[in-house]
Parts: sequence; C-alpha cells; structure tokens
Amino acid sequence: MPFVTAADGTRIHYKDWGTGRPVVLSHGWPLNADSWEAQQLFLATHGFRAIAHDRRGHGRSDQPWHGNEMNTYADDLATLVDTLDLRDVTLVGFSTGGGEVARYIARHGTARLAQLVLVSAVPPFMLKTADNPGGVQVEVFDAIRAGCLADRSQLYRDLADGPFFGNNRPGADVSTGIREAFWRQGLQAGHRGAYECVAAFSATDFRPDLDAVDVPTLVIHGDDDQVVPFDVGGKASAARIKNAALKVYPGAPHGITDTHKEQLNADLLDFLNS
Repeated sequence: MPFVTAADGTRIHYKDWGTGRPVVLSHGWPLNADSWEAQQLFLATHGFRAIAHDRRGHGRSDQPWHGNEMNTYADDLATLVDTLDLRDVTLVGFSTGGGEVARYIARHGTARLAQLVLVSAVPPFMLKTADNPGGVQVEVFDAIRAGCLADRSQLYRDLADGPFFGNNRPGADVSTGIREAFWRQGLQAGHRGAYECVAAFSATDFRPDLDAVDVPTLVIHGDDDQVVPFDVGGKASAARIKNAALKVYPGAPHGITDTHKEQLNADLLDFLNS
C-alpha cells in the first residue's frame, strides 16, 4: 500500500486512482479513505486523478499517540500534496475533512490549489460559545466522548443506524451494507486518535481559516443534517467564504457521500469542469 511519511515519522496511507487534474479527498470521523470510494471511482473514470488518504489514527495510517489535532492533520495533508508534487488541486473535505482542508489553506496557502469543496463540513465552528451562540452544546460532544470510552463499537453502530445517514427519519431505508461499512471503518481507527478527533472537529474554530480562502469554493450541505446542522455548517461557511457557491440538498442527512452519491458526483464533476 502506498504511504507518505509525515515530519514526525507517521506514515499516512493514500489511494491514488486515475490520471488527470488532481482531486484530493479528506474524509470524516471516524472513517477513512474508503468512505470516498464512490466519488473516487466516478472522478477517476471521468478524467481526474482522485486521491484519498487515511488521516493519522484512522484506517491504514499509523496510530501515533500525539498529533491528533487539526494543525497536524493539515500538515499531514501538506506532506501528501508536496510529496506527490500535486498542482492545480481541488481539495474536497467531508465533515471533519472540511476542517482539515480549511486548516491546510490557513497554514500552507493556496499556491497548489485550484478549487475547494466543503461537503457536510464542520467549519466554521461547531461548538456553542459566547461568541458562537448558534453552535452545538458541548454536552453533545461530551456524550460522544463518553460513548467512545464506554463502548465505541456500539457508538459507531448507533450513529450509522440513526443520525449519520438519517436512518432514524420516517420512511428512511439506508442499506445494511452502508451502515455496516461505517461501523467497519470506525473500528479501523485507533481508539486514542478517534477519541481525540472529537475535540478536533468540534472545538476548533475555523472562522479565520475560511477568511483565508481565495480560490473558487463550492459548499454542499443537506438541510436535514443531524450531525453538523445546516445553519451551523454549510450555511455559515458559504456566507463567510468570499464568493462561495452553496448547494443545499433538501431533506438530506449528513452522510450524503453515500445516500446522495449520484447527485454529489454530478455536482462535483460540474464544479471541476467549471
């Protein structure tokens, strides 16, 4: 399996499919590059080089004790982009990956980038604070951390069977395969890395990062997202990023990379060709 090596020696696994202009895909918590396989396959068959990596502590990448926070995640992404000498890149971040790509821009600039896409992404800032009164209460994230420590296998099962894919909504019918794939990927993540990543995606303030975005940007978000609420995530990000385009998927849940993959693939391709 291909790896790049980060500054601290951590090996970051990546999947590199197709040829053409590069599209680099950053996954959500507690998943890995496999969560992008529908988009990778589609983009690679439509003339793009689709690259997806496993964040440190997740999937097939190393599971270091330290570095499970956004600055290091972004630096690991920079190691991937620089090692492969990628140019004219479209960065696509889903959920936690949206924070990773935003922090990449803040720390490493946009010289190698052509475009940015945020999908069900955690920026600008998830946590409710005095200066972010519309955010999510810390007790929600404390409950996720408690679930990680008590029985993380069951936590991942409950997320997949319920809010992540909207399977708790009347009439929803998300396949067992999709839900079990989430659970499988979650258990591939290291316990320490997955636990610390909860703080990374929930308590990191990406508002200054979004202010640094100076490339064409597409924001995609479902308006029934129960994990990253639309008003907290996509709506706020699109309003903050200069000249960003916003696509709202009516009634869509968080995990649209699976539940709305045909629509998402088409929208990504349109944006890439714009």
